[in-house]
Amino acid sequence: MFMQIKGLSVQFGAKPILKDIRMELPKGEVVSIVGPNGAGKTTLLKSMASILSPPRKAVWTDGKDVRLYAANELAKKQAYVPQHSSTGFPLTVMETVLLGRKPYIKWGVTDQDLQIVERIMDRLQLTRLSEQFIDECSGGERQKVLIARALAQEPEVLLLDEPTSALDIRYQLEVLELLRQLAREQQVLVVLILHDLELAARYSDRVILLKEGEVFAAGRPEEVFTPAHIEQVYGVHVEIEQGSCGMKMTAIRPVLV
Repeated sequence: MFMQIKGLSVQFGAKPILKDIRMELPKGEVVSIVGPNGAGKTTLLKSMASILSPPRKAVWTDGKDVRLYAANELAKKQAYVPQHSSTGFPLTVMETVLLGRKPYIKWGVTDQDLQIVERIMDRLQLTRLSEQFIDECSGGERQKVLIARALAQEPEVLLLDEPTSALDIRYQLEVLELLRQLAREQQVLVVLILHDLELAARYSDRVILLKEGEVFAAGRPEEVFTPAHIEQVYGVHVEIEQGSCGMKMTAIRPVLV
């Protein structure tokens, strides 16, 4: 397994946020972290990304405790795409994507760096926007630019916090199709937080369902998304059907307490 979580627990002050999280994730898969608000999804993803420094020996990437990697070396292994990002000052799309090469740049940008960035931008259909300022891009275009910047790091793990948030349905599908393609073709481990359970079921190889900081269920979408699980975690009765494009989940009514 390329990424392992071994008993990860996190608390803020006296409040526990994550409790003994354990999982093993191989390369080449799309893994969705789902759960209600306050379940610990973002804390888990940020701990995996070392945005929040995890306890020693709790998060392992490529057989090594992430705490033992130098920052530049870890940036070559994994990349993190936040839900919202601001550069703080005007950058073009090309300049933004080129920032992903920072772990590799010593004295200056090389022809190889430019070739890698140009290839990624071409694949994500961003070349026509290369000279446009990122703040002038649409929400879907900005999200693709952030993914392109992460891919410029040439990571083996791609961690994304709600990459489809605030996107219209076209860009949601475009981004998720892209991520699944990257996982398949380049053997990248893609881990993302999603709120839309139907999209998670459609595009994920496996799903991690959190409840109150603990893993409530984990496995293939059809194993995790059951009426009983949804009722216990989200507090709603649902009907689940298999459609031509995946699972269809219809919320019926809240569970009465």
